[in-house]
Amino acid sequence: MITVKEANTKALLKDYVKFPFELYNDSKYWVPPIIAEEMETFNKEKNPAFTNADANFYLAYKDGKIAGRIATIINWDEVNNQGKKKVRFGWFDVIDDIEVTKALLEKVYEFGKQHNLEYVEGPMGFSNLDKVGLLTFGFDEMSTMVTWYNFPYYVEHFEKLGYVIEKTYNESKFPFANVKPEFFLKVNDIVLKRYQLKALNFSSTKEVMPHVDKMFDLFNTSYEKLSSFVAITDIQKEYFKKKYISFINPEYIKFVEDKDHNIVAFSIVMPSFSEALREIKGKLFPFGFLKILKARKHSKEMLFYLIGVHPDYQSKGVTAIIFNEYYKTFTEKGIKMCYRTPELADNVNIANLWKHFDPVIHKKRSTFRKELESNKVLE
Repeated sequence: MITVKEANTKALLKDYVKFPFELYNDSKYWVPPIIAEEMETFNKEKNPAFTNADANFYLAYKDGKIAGRIATIINWDEVNNQGKKKVRFGWFDVIDDIEVTKALLEKVYEFGKQHNLEYVEGPMGFSNLDKVGLLTFGFDEMSTMVTWYNFPYYVEHFEKLGYVIEKTYNESKFPFANVKPEFFLKVNDIVLKRYQLKALNFSSTKEVMPHVDKMFDLFNTSYEKLSSFVAITDIQKEYFKKKYISFINPEYIKFVEDKDHNIVAFSIVMPSFSEALREIKGKLFPFGFLKILKARKHSKEMLFYLIGVHPDYQSKGVTAIIFNEYYKTFTEKGIKMCYRTPELADNVNIANLWKHFDPVIHKKRSTFRKELESNKVLE
């Protein structure tokens, strides 16, 4: 017997957060989140995503035991400002039972129909800084702290239920030894002089913070034309400052500014925390934070988290400045491997940035879509 219950108490929400720990207990590739951070993400009083989004969280039970979970999400900026009549779902995990998957997705359909929406897409979070996509290739590769992992049968469930792929994302990797500075050194010098630009490097988080609002503004500007993009609000900027910027090594944050001190390009790289997160099993205390700090300082694997260039400077070689700065930093730190987080497969411009490094696509993921049978408000 399958039943679905809303996780609308702190105790149920903790069950919701901890279910994947049981599901992926024997997986060598799943990377657990930090439990306290996940709880905060779903706290409607603390996460500013809820200022322009509604979400509900559900647990499925089979024979009295938790068998799956799902979040139903409506991003109202996306619906009202972009005209996308879409209900999202995210944080989806399930045992290999398609009936459980169907029961969970019914909650998504109900939510969409209640608000006269037209189709479902997921898995995805509240915003573009959340995790996205169902893993479709690379199941034997270690996950990261900024991506979801799932078993292959998830894809089979969605295909059998009539879903089609909406967007595809690629993840790639390359050894730092592939980086040949001659590809960007000469361009770096030319671009700096031609456009009167300057690279900004940092040694403390305090130095970074005065620039962060401008960075998020540039993030919105540089990504706004992508089909999946929803702008980050001012309230969310403050939240992400606390959640991400203070967590990242300042020397791995690079900005490029013009003569008027406007930021025209930025990049954020973070150390790989995957092994440390697997060791601490979701708990920072009493000693988990020490393993995180060790990885932050000593990891030889780097994750290219975000990169953005102002539209006026795209295709003008500005990324050569960023790569030149990272080359110096990575050489000093002894970095061995570089990973790229999910990038839209049809984003040719971003793919071209990396071509000289001979990256290998080692994972693929997709969001899946299905039309709602009726967009009439339920009686």
